[in-house]
Amino acid sequence: MGGLFESFLFTPEASETLGDLHVVDCMLRIEAALARAQASAALIPQEAAQSIIGTCKVELFDVPKLVRESARTRCLATPLVASLRETVALFNPQAASYVHLGCSDHDLVNTALILVMRDMLKCIELELGRTTEALLAMAGPHADTAMLHRQSAPHCGITSFGLVCCQWAAPLVQCQRRLSSASRTQRLDLGRDLPSLLDMQGKAPLVMALMAADLQLLPPSAAHPGSLDSMALACELGLLVGSLGKLVADMSPLLQLDISELTPSASAPTLAAGLKPVFPMPAAMLCGVAQSAAQRVPQQVATLLATLSQDNSPTPGSWQTRLTQWPALLTASHGISQAVAQLTTGLQADMARMRSNLDAARASVSAADAKARFSTGLMQQAATLARSDLAALRACQAAAAGPQD
Repeated sequence: MGGLFESFLFTPEASETLGDLHVVDCMLRIEAALARAQASAALIPQEAAQSIIGTCKVELFDVPKLVRESARTRCLATPLVASLRETVALFNPQAASYVHLGCSDHDLVNTALILVMRDMLKCIELELGRTTEALLAMAGPHADTAMLHRQSAPHCGITSFGLVCCQWAAPLVQCQRRLSSASRTQRLDLGRDLPSLLDMQGKAPLVMALMAADLQLLPPSAAHPGSLDSMALACELGLLVGSLGKLVADMSPLLQLDISELTPSASAPTLAAGLKPVFPMPAAMLCGVAQSAAQRVPQQVATLLATLSQDNSPTPGSWQTRLTQWPALLTASHGISQAVAQLTTGLQADMARMRSNLDAARASVSAADAKARFSTGLMQQAATLARSDLAALRACQAAAAGPQD
């Protein structure tokens, strides 16, 4: 029921990526990669591996039933592995005993979460790229566009709209670089359960390396604990959402009728065969979505960080807490990223309105104040800074997009 009240935060991409079908599919991909790696390491017979791999297809499973059963077992891996064993046994009874060999239920769920996180990061990066490109595309042409600087109200002054665009984009470019790095450095979460490692018969390092390569993850490393990597990613998402929230807080007044210096894109409705046209979300609603996400994400990040103190402790609940917080954090992060991308794409600056508001502010102060806060020299300095900042941000983007190790 609660989902209906917060459905405005959900995007189609997040609903699909975090949906039951995709999560189960990720878990089956892990089981297939495990069997493939163990067969390559001569730990299980090739015939058994082929039977397991051929059965790891999500369409063969009753996903809603697995979800219902997981409510009883409190872990989705338990009914999934049982169902996988039963299905494999129908075709190859000897192979059933090799299903899930050397892998704990926690390992399976944690690695599935990593795959889901990676898929969500791609969606977030895509929307973030749209936003930064829209802002930087406006920065150059509007480097010499004067506008009222309201950040230090009531002591307002003059600035360049191009410089404002660069200031909005700067933290996003840095977040984009760090998120891209985090996406490439996700690690396989396997090998922390000693009884499961014993089943690997000394071949665990080889199996984990093969699995990691298969799933396009990095192998586990004692020097890079998975929990710390995931917490660093949570903090990065917190910084991203905070930066996007600040952008919307700055931009929202400029979109309102009493100021009207910015005009959102007048996009045409989306048409689909047999369906009613879907009109773009109004700017006010997009700002509301963004601010809602910005207000809830800090608590989600804090909750995840609080579980670090219970790592490897007998106190129960920290693992389950992470499993509940990560989908919420990823949903909110993508929701605000998409809302801001839609808000900034096609955004138009009303230069005449900017000049009118600037003239009105200049006329409301004394001649001495007007000379100090609205001089041509200040505007020229702002324009020069806008161009240098734009060049630096473009260089940062180019460096991040260069060859990766």
